[in-house]
Amino acid sequence: MPDPYFFGYGSLVNLSTHDFPDPRPARLKGWRRVWRHTDLRQVAFLTATPATDCEIDGMIAHVPNDDWAALDAREWAYDRVPVTDAVSHDLPHPAEIAVYAVAAERQSPPSTRYPILLSYIDVVVQGYLHRFGEPGVERFFATTGGWEAPIIDDRAEPRYPRHQALKPAETALVDVHLAAVSATITPMG
Repeated sequence: MPDPYFFGYGSLVNLSTHDFPDPRPARLKGWRRVWRHTDLRQVAFLTATPATDCEIDGMIAHVPNDDWAALDAREWAYDRVPVTDAVSHDLPHPAEIAVYAVAAERQSPPSTRYPILLSYIDVVVQGYLHRFGEPGVERFFATTGGWEAPIIDDRAEPRYPRHQALKPAETALVDVHLAAVSATITPMG
């Protein structure tokens, strides 16, 4: 029986945000990330969407206690989608792998009413930097859509529940990449 694993492509790449067992780098083929809003959340967040010509870096981790229900509760705004055959990894044993994605019919673009939190972006980029280096950060920005969405600068008072402190160089790296994608960042109001 294969062990259950999940593929994380956003904040779950930052190992400081969780203690899931056996995390390891992986790649998911045929998907990309996009910033989206859903009526299930107050702010925009990342979701994975099918994209035949794309691959994304991420982390796989073992589902704690083989209990999908507990993980489903953490990822309650997403559907769990099987992707075992689309994930490349270095596990020495068989695994059943799923990715969490928002159903297409529940997605809408972010808006000024439902912006992206800069503290969320910081956490994700810090994770990619620590796991995949600066080339991984570049790939993250290149394989993520929705950068035209409004971004609220909440760094002084982070609203993202799993926010992390960034070193000045990490903050500067985030800011350089956001400028490169012409992101619009507004102060928290």
